[in-house]
Amino acid sequence: MFGRERIEAKTHDQVLLMRAAGLLVGQTLELMRASVKPGMTTKELDALAEAHIRDGGGIPSFLGYHGFTGTLCTSVNEEVVHGIPGSRVLQEGDLLSIDCGAIVEGWHGDAAISLIVGGREAGRPEDLELIDDTEASMWAGIAALAVGESLYAVGAAVEDSITAAGERRGREYGIVEDYVGHGIGTSMHMDPQVPNYRVSGKGPKVVDATTIAIEPMVTLGDEANRVLEDDWTVVTNDGSRAAHWENTVAATSQGLWVLTAIDGGEAMLRELGATYAPLD
Repeated sequence: MFGRERIEAKTHDQVLLMRAAGLLVGQTLELMRASVKPGMTTKELDALAEAHIRDGGGIPSFLGYHGFTGTLCTSVNEEVVHGIPGSRVLQEGDLLSIDCGAIVEGWHGDAAISLIVGGREAGRPEDLELIDDTEASMWAGIAALAVGESLYAVGAAVEDSITAAGERRGREYGIVEDYVGHGIGTSMHMDPQVPNYRVSGKGPKVVDATTIAIEPMVTLGDEANRVLEDDWTVVTNDGSRAAHWENTVAATSQGLWVLTAIDGGEAMLRELGATYAPLD
């Protein structure tokens, strides 16, 4: 149940170890963004990611996790999350969400991006808007994270951002409620759960050196979804496309550090008026 979960604080040194893992994840996702192209399979993309993580001194978090067979989750078009890399050939104009995790010295990083195969010029306008609005909602949630405040402020900010974007676009986005963000540290998924929508009640209070993964999943249609027979891939019931963005974030009494962003989140945090506070 939301609100009764323990938030585990990290030490200074532990956050620095998580930054190493997060940076490797961020670099891997940048490689994926540069490498993806029409005609390649999701398994080929996955092999590149695994090699990059291992060459960087890390271990893929997802590979073998409850039997999962990929280094990445590769979710295409109506697939929301947990798509299994395989023989699927990526087509120009596909909306591809890539989720990646890595372990360095026992500590985890976890992040996701969404993009158009073939570049933005190949994308449908509504898909580009979905991608941009989902990313913006993630950053709104990150900026709302603050020591001493309720964790529920994150989900409220995500929802408000998506609602405002939908009103601006003249559409009603769906916010997936069945899958949420999470605490992260020596395990990939830890307490607390981090909803991407407004939750009633006070909620757990953010403590100094809280580390969580914030990851909104948003659909162009209804958010109702189901899991395919592979027991992993989540798809929208109405076939509408979905986007997924995620970052691992550390909140300290000094401010925020986005552990999976190459620049630590500095540019976006400053743009949003949030305090960027990397640890030395």
